[in-house]
Amino acid sequence: MIAVNPTDSASVLAAFGALGVLVVIFAESGLLVFGFFLPGDTLLFPAGVLCADSSGNGARLELWQVLLCGAVGAVAGGQVGYLLGRHGGKALLARPSSKRLREGAGRAERFLARYGYGKALVLGRFVPMLRTVLHPVAGALDVPVRTFTLWQTVGGLLWTQSLVLAGYLLGTSVAHVEAYLIPTVAAVVVVSLLPLLWEALRARRARAHTRAPRHVRDTSAVRKAPAEDAPERSPEAEFPASESPVQEDD
Repeated sequence: MIAVNPTDSASVLAAFGALGVLVVIFAESGLLVFGFFLPGDTLLFPAGVLCADSSGNGARLELWQVLLCGAVGAVAGGQVGYLLGRHGGKALLARPSSKRLREGAGRAERFLARYGYGKALVLGRFVPMLRTVLHPVAGALDVPVRTFTLWQTVGGLLWTQSLVLAGYLLGTSVAHVEAYLIPTVAAVVVVSLLPLLWEALRARRARAHTRAPRHVRDTSAVRKAPAEDAPERSPEAEFPASESPVQEDD
């Protein structure tokens, strides 16, 4: 009997191959209870590496199978997570004993409000931990079904296919890359966060830009206020004695 650690990508891939990719990605994309503890990026990228024939002994996994299983697991898992959130997610996420879930739900809700449904569902796929709770929260918030299905499918395909293909390309380019998987996967996780960091920077710049005109308007209003409240000037002030008009004699 083979002992399998579902949180270890190497153990999952050695035991189940592409089928393990499907099951783990499905659970990580929508099952709140188990998804937090399962590998996502750290499973897809090594799976792509194992599809490469860098050692000369033949590929241990079929690339098309891994691509297909990753896509099906991500899209189906996201849809199931949405349905769970829509039909019972509010009660689950509000349970006092699930502090971690409440914190994740609050983060996902702010993420959806900040970036909008489409952008949040695509970018959220590349953020570890967030993608597990994002889909149930979208269901609990009653995001329209068509909108959710479209963008979570786009995000799921971009996420799974890009990571698997990146691992495959690296495996075909670098000999014995398996020895450097841990630092490579860490780099992939960092790179996957770059789109989110870029969007956060753009949002901060946009807020700073929109605040500047308001500040200018407020300053101009303050400057104009004393002029509006100033008392009327007397004729003597308008025409000093030295410049007063000459009166004609009768």
